[in-house]
Amino acid sequence: MKLPALSSKQLVLIICGVVLLAGFAMVVSRSGPLAPIRVTVVRAETRTLATSLFGIGTIEARRSYFIGPTAAGRVRSIQVDVGDSVKAGQVLAEIDPVDLDERLRSQEAAYTRAQSAVVAADATRKDAQARKELAEINAKRYLDLGEKRFVSPSAVEGKQQEFTSAQAALESAAANLQGSRQELTRLRADLDGLRQQRKNLRLLAPRDGIVTSRDAEPGSTVIAGQSVVKLIEPDSLWVKVRLDQGRSRGLAVGLPAEIALRANPSSKLPGKVLRVEPVSDSVTEERIAFIALDKLPAGLTVGELAEVTLNTAPGEALPTLPNAAIKHTAQGPGVWLLQDGKPVFTRVSLGESSLDGYTQIRAGLNEGAQVIVHREKELSDGARIKVVERLAGSKP
Repeated sequence: MKLPALSSKQLVLIICGVVLLAGFAMVVSRSGPLAPIRVTVVRAETRTLATSLFGIGTIEARRSYFIGPTAAGRVRSIQVDVGDSVKAGQVLAEIDPVDLDERLRSQEAAYTRAQSAVVAADATRKDAQARKELAEINAKRYLDLGEKRFVSPSAVEGKQQEFTSAQAALESAAANLQGSRQELTRLRADLDGLRQQRKNLRLLAPRDGIVTSRDAEPGSTVIAGQSVVKLIEPDSLWVKVRLDQGRSRGLAVGLPAEIALRANPSSKLPGKVLRVEPVSDSVTEERIAFIALDKLPAGLTVGELAEVTLNTAPGEALPTLPNAAIKHTAQGPGVWLLQDGKPVFTRVSLGESSLDGYTQIRAGLNEGAQVIVHREKELSDGARIKVVERLAGSKP
């Protein structure tokens, strides 16, 4: 059967329809749901990482002092204010002594009287000693005369009795002297105790430092141990930093550090780890370390935030990937390998990580393997993909 001849107009319409269908099919295959997923890939390279630890810390004083009374009292005066520099032994504040001065004068008078009593008791002992020596001489003389029958036995006995009485009087005087001296010692101890109490009412600076807080004002009543003035040693400032437990491998005393203060983030201050706390924070899952600055900058303030970077020693050489190539799942971390042009998900074991965005792979990946880094959407095993240099909107 002979087909009817097509007019030129019909032929043009057919050609336009075919072109439109071809264009539509091309658009669907490239940008529609049937289009391959565009991805970027990287090859795993074996290298060592200059691993670093990073944390946020605050400036604290290693040695701070809470100056307060040892007994309850009322604040009489405070001689310093916040920010003042003080010297060791300088009076910071004073507590009202109430009746302590009168008690001191009474105790001093009692102590002076006891001293006089000791002098009187010593004089009595000396007199008793002299009487005893005289009675002893007379008793010996009368004993000799009695043996020669120049005096009667009763006279001899009388002199012996006088000697015995004088000896007893001497012992009594010696005991009174000892008692007076003990009383003097007791009063001296009481007097020293009152003087120490009076001295404790003057709150002195234990070290050279800076006043950081006034916790009471004149007229306020404070209890024993309550702080009136807080003091810190400016040379003892350090950084208390918190580090993620999962990334704290290699943390040790002596590790070099770089500190960037919030007040001057562009300046990196050198330091080192001075102490690592043996107890970690189980709530925040952090370890705590203290960083000493090699040189304290001018104007450093307590409580200022600081960013701390600790540089650990390089580890072993292992295949390394960008962090973006690692996918974390409920079964563990893994990567999308490119095998025969198709993506295949493979579980891996992670190693050290660096602050510049790279992680070492301990197991599950060989050197030179092609790994998908970025992708337009979620992948599945065997999905159609197209490798490109970079995705739209990503940084070159």
